[in-house]
Amino acid sequence: MAKHSSYPVGENESERLVSLVSYEVLDTAPEQAFDTVVRHARRIFNVPIALVSFVAEDRQFFKAHVGLDLCELAREGSFCTYAIMGREVIVVPDAALDERFKHSELVTGKLGVRFYAGAPLITPDGFVIGALCIKDVVPRPKGLSADERQSLADLAELVMDKLTARRLSQVEQDGRRRFEAVAGSSVDAIVCANGDNRILSWNSAAERMFGYTADEAIGQLLSIIVPPRFRHSHQMGLQRAAAGVKTKLVGSLVTVPALRRDGTEFPIELSLSHWAEGGEHRFGAIARDITERLDAEAKLKHAAEYDSLTNLANRTVLSRHLAAACAEGRSVSLLLVDLDGFKDVNDSLGHAVGDEVLKVVAGRLRDIVEDGGLACRLGGDEFVVLLEDEADPLSSVDLARRIVATIERPMEVEEQSVYVGASAGISTVAGTGWNVDLPLEQADLALYRAKADGKGRVRLFTHDLWPMAQTRISVSSGIRSAWERTQFELYYQPQVRLADGALVGAEALIRWNHPERGVLAPAAFLSTLETSLLAVPASEWILRTACRQAVEWRAAGLPDFRVGVNLFSAQFRSGDLPSVVESVLRETGLAPDGLELEITENTILRNELRIDAALRDLRDIGVGIAFDDFGTGYASLTMLKDFPVTRLKIDRSFVSGPDCGHGDRLIVEAIARLAQGFGLEVIAEGIETACQADLMRSHCQEGQGYLFGKPMPAAAFAAKFGLAMSTADQHVA
Repeated sequence: MAKHSSYPVGENESERLVSLVSYEVLDTAPEQAFDTVVRHARRIFNVPIALVSFVAEDRQFFKAHVGLDLCELAREGSFCTYAIMGREVIVVPDAALDERFKHSELVTGKLGVRFYAGAPLITPDGFVIGALCIKDVVPRPKGLSADERQSLADLAELVMDKLTARRLSQVEQDGRRRFEAVAGSSVDAIVCANGDNRILSWNSAAERMFGYTADEAIGQLLSIIVPPRFRHSHQMGLQRAAAGVKTKLVGSLVTVPALRRDGTEFPIELSLSHWAEGGEHRFGAIARDITERLDAEAKLKHAAEYDSLTNLANRTVLSRHLAAACAEGRSVSLLLVDLDGFKDVNDSLGHAVGDEVLKVVAGRLRDIVEDGGLACRLGGDEFVVLLEDEADPLSSVDLARRIVATIERPMEVEEQSVYVGASAGISTVAGTGWNVDLPLEQADLALYRAKADGKGRVRLFTHDLWPMAQTRISVSSGIRSAWERTQFELYYQPQVRLADGALVGAEALIRWNHPERGVLAPAAFLSTLETSLLAVPASEWILRTACRQAVEWRAAGLPDFRVGVNLFSAQFRSGDLPSVVESVLRETGLAPDGLELEITENTILRNELRIDAALRDLRDIGVGIAFDDFGTGYASLTMLKDFPVTRLKIDRSFVSGPDCGHGDRLIVEAIARLAQGFGLEVIAEGIETACQADLMRSHCQEGQGYLFGKPMPAAAFAAKFGLAMSTADQHVA
């Protein structure tokens, strides 16, 4: 390492500067792609200043900057000139105490920088051309954690990805010269062909991807990498493009199958460009192997549509089939099956045996139904068989009886015989005029009657069962009475940092202290409450009470305590959610980072047209947004891109299945990698055992579940964690 005046210079400085110049980024106008990255960096690390800095010979140029109204600064005395000397994140906890920077004008002058962290921007050929850096005007003695360093490095990689994409875009605009300049160093396969479909250039990434060396490929037809069944359409497409006919392949990004030298096919993401050179047609192809990405998406899609324990279709798939049948006016028969005696198996033999029983039941259902219907697990010990284009009551009853008889056969689990029974309720609907909820509602009432009549019964829905539904209406009137008599109370379930078990927050959960039935969990009343006229006042009470409690526990020794509050759909329909949240924070004195609002996919789907602006306003306030029950709906994948989420809550179904099961591990790993790509924190719900905690610790920052504590009243929570408790009432006022 050499010294230039008062700052270090690498031995390959000349080559590094040539590499920087090749990107043609110096002294260019701001671009949204880079501005977005620095905004994310500022939000993630809670700093006032974030920059994308390219270090030239005697200056640093800021391609993107937030919190600093300058486009460049001198290289001398700068932090980034040190950041480019290595390949690891550089952290300066207190610049005023660092011999390299304490006399720099950036530290002693108007800016008053005290903290700095920078991740090097490394080109594919190994040159460090700049840094993604964050700065603060107050020191951070602890610097950055290992996870934070990795997050900053990941953002730097994202900058380089965008820079490479920018350069590739210039390639397409400027033709062959730029195409060849980039090809040698690109991580993507880049191939150039002429109008006769013959390969003219073939970079090293193409050699690795397709298995042909450049000498072997050049001069061959481009069809060598196209599967035989697509070669004719490929040739026709090139001919149309050469003739000036616009095709969907040229100028767009598409996914197509490709062929390796060994004959195996794999998916690629392809961008095809077309230009003229010396009066001859030229085609440039940029290809990326997306096998791993599609595999990860397939795993997430499967996890969203199939029960992780039994591998049966879940409620999402059932709802889709019912909606299609309803829309097309087709008949359906729905059999709702509930196990008899399953709770006794769980209680006496343990959850592991219970899980095995559910797997056996699922297998028997699958064998009976085969291709004649759809077998689903709704959750717990409840299963559904859906028969489409079928509304014969007699055949449905016969099938239900065979299912019950099959389930009642002894099961051998862990070298012991286990016996469970089953009851079934049946709904048959025909023709048009029925809604998608009707079959399940009718089957539920029939099942209720079947279980009331005794175990092992099958009951077909008849209209005389409708009065039973009236008992559910009583819940609605009971909720109004509970509100007036202050019978609602907030419970709190702890959330801990998995690395060391430290308490970091809690999820606030509503309970109903019913005068006759005791403490009721949300499953007994929440769906009714959310659709009632009390939804908005109740949700505001929950928010205000939880925030007030968080302030109290922050003052009692947990200054960074965070409380999670579940959002109701009605809060978005009211149109004033951000202003209500801001008012509550101001009223209670809770800092915005002390509140995390939890939202489910269903809430988003019901309010998609109005939810985006509200969530963005909440993020601007500084409140966290957690995506609850993540992975239980396929639309979750696109929602991560479209909505300003800050944390994923991995659904308990992926955590509390068979302890530390291989399927759980694959799903959690996929979700964790997805979260990392979006710069999100991850918390795992439903952790019940130390083994599950160990599994989650590798992928999630935080955890929640019975291992750390059940939901409990505020007083019990305070006692458990040694927090002072005021006399504030947790009951509805």
